[in-house]
Amino acid sequence: MSHEDANPGAAPTLDQARKQIARYGLGADPQAVLVAVRLMAAGARLDRASEVHFSRSGLSTGRYRLLVDLEDSGGEKSPSQLAKSLDVSRATVTGLVGGLEREGLVARRASTEDGRGTVIVLTARGAQRLRDMAADHFARLEALVDGLSVEERGSFLDLLERITRRIGALTAE
Repeated sequence: MSHEDANPGAAPTLDQARKQIARYGLGADPQAVLVAVRLMAAGARLDRASEVHFSRSGLSTGRYRLLVDLEDSGGEKSPSQLAKSLDVSRATVTGLVGGLEREGLVARRASTEDGRGTVIVLTARGAQRLRDMAADHFARLEALVDGLSVEERGSFLDLLERITRRIGALTAE
């Protein structure tokens, strides 16, 4: 059990949110602020845990996502298609592909549609890496949410979708 698992109460409380809002003389809803702050904290913790998890298989979260995206799309995509589907920059894709290519998990080849373009192809070794890690990966994903009932998971998925649609509120000018 990690230190973070042993101390889930380290997250901000509703009382702390109320005090901070009052300190700044704001009219914000303390519960809404607390939900957002805890969601961001949970996201950061999940990001760190994901990196540990994927490192067991010699991957990062980004490299895993790229391999899965290739597998889900028939084994090949252009770098720009990968950037769009992964919601990252082309430069990020280039970096991810470079590492995966050095390990023989993906390869670059000329596009059959556009001889000037390049596609990234999932290699047999890359597909095997995904197969090798699948049982452990999916068991750990199930364990992550096994404290939730089927109904709660359905509600959680709905809530996540609704919040995800509003992420732009943090980045809007």
